[in-house]
Amino acid sequence: MVSIDAEHTVTHVCCIGAGYVGGPTSAVMAHKCPNIQFTVVDTDAKRIHAWNSDRLPVYEPGLDSLVQMQRNRNLHFSTDIDEAICNAQIVMIAVNTPSMQGTHSKQGAQADLRQVEACAQRVAQCARHNTIVVEKSTVPCGTGDIVARILREHARPHVEFSVLANPEFLSEGTAVRDLLHPDRVIIGGADADDRAQQALASVYAHWVPHDRIITMGRWSAELAKLASNAMLAQRVSSINSLSAVCEATGADVQQVARACGLDSRIGAEFLRASVGFGGSCFSKDVASLVWLSASLGLPDVAEYWDNVLKMNDSHMQRFTQRIVSAFDLGVRGIKIAVWGFAFKSGTGDARNTPAARICQMLLDQGAQLAIYDPMVPESQVREKLDAGKDGSYVVCADAVTAAVDAQAIVVLTPWPEFRSANWHIVFDMMGRPARVFDGHNVLDRQLLEHIGFVVTTVGVRNGVV
Repeated sequence: MVSIDAEHTVTHVCCIGAGYVGGPTSAVMAHKCPNIQFTVVDTDAKRIHAWNSDRLPVYEPGLDSLVQMQRNRNLHFSTDIDEAICNAQIVMIAVNTPSMQGTHSKQGAQADLRQVEACAQRVAQCARHNTIVVEKSTVPCGTGDIVARILREHARPHVEFSVLANPEFLSEGTAVRDLLHPDRVIIGGADADDRAQQALASVYAHWVPHDRIITMGRWSAELAKLASNAMLAQRVSSINSLSAVCEATGADVQQVARACGLDSRIGAEFLRASVGFGGSCFSKDVASLVWLSASLGLPDVAEYWDNVLKMNDSHMQRFTQRIVSAFDLGVRGIKIAVWGFAFKSGTGDARNTPAARICQMLLDQGAQLAIYDPMVPESQVREKLDAGKDGSYVVCADAVTAAVDAQAIVVLTPWPEFRSANWHIVFDMMGRPARVFDGHNVLDRQLLEHIGFVVTTVGVRNGVV
């Protein structure tokens, strides 16, 4: 439908949404496409101000230098949404699509598309010329059809739109690297969108090899994103389910994972037992896939993927119970140092973090928590936790302070600084017996036990080394 010109020359791109996807994506694109102007817009003036400051609202390794290099050259951050849309040939929608409140059930959770729909309506009202609209947000299948309908209904006379699905496959903590060296770039469109797909592909072709830019149908592209995250989450739940078997039998989950990972048909990625998966994508996308399957009359498929979520939750409960059971009278009144609150290392993101779930279960049983994370602000921790009737918590400035007089350390994020901590000093500051619960199997168990710690790891029965 939309034709830019024979060479598909793109000069202006607008990205609506200055969050974890929109900011880094636009920064890398601006870096690799110096002749294209990129404007990131958002209704949140504070967030835009942060992008224009020396303290970015998103922490990603390598992002600061990229933004500083391109900002005010061909990368701009603004609250003037209408002007940015007017100037753009391509508008990317990268707003949040959380699970809709009140839709969580055995049939999953429906994605809340209200922000996407509002963006589509605003684009239709502001665009003065033919425009390519790109879904960057993670959306359920069929969202492109909804966006296309809204654009048609609200478009100005003689203005046409093409709607493409271009899902992001970023991993927080490595987002810049993932953008610079993507495994694949997927561009989905309707049959009439061939020229629009080529136009967007021409942007990526500045740095992505042609054989990694894949065009397909829009529904397929939308489903590919959900399917990718669902399969990764499935692997995490699979190895964590096996960790329970290991804890019951005396096997070592790391040895089992290594044996499985050496099979070329399986591979080693995402076979590391842990406290479970978190973040903004996995749970939401699996729940969305459950919802989609149920709505299509596929109850067996819905149940299959729902069990991935159930295993993740039950694994967190089991890990928490191992902590509680280590104390004869439970954890009421026991000081526990919690090292790590982000859902993974390399990011300050605490959305849907397993740490919040585990901490809350400990607080509900009366534990006294001292929490430290090198990147998560105290305000985020307090948003996630309720001290309850008997439990309490403080947020500490460093790991050693959190460990003072604690009877246990629980590692819930695998930050490298925890492995390299001075464990002799930590041991001297703690109560006795000093316990460590390694939720990611990142610590040197032999060293800790030699110092005198009682160590519990995921996927290894207590007392078995």
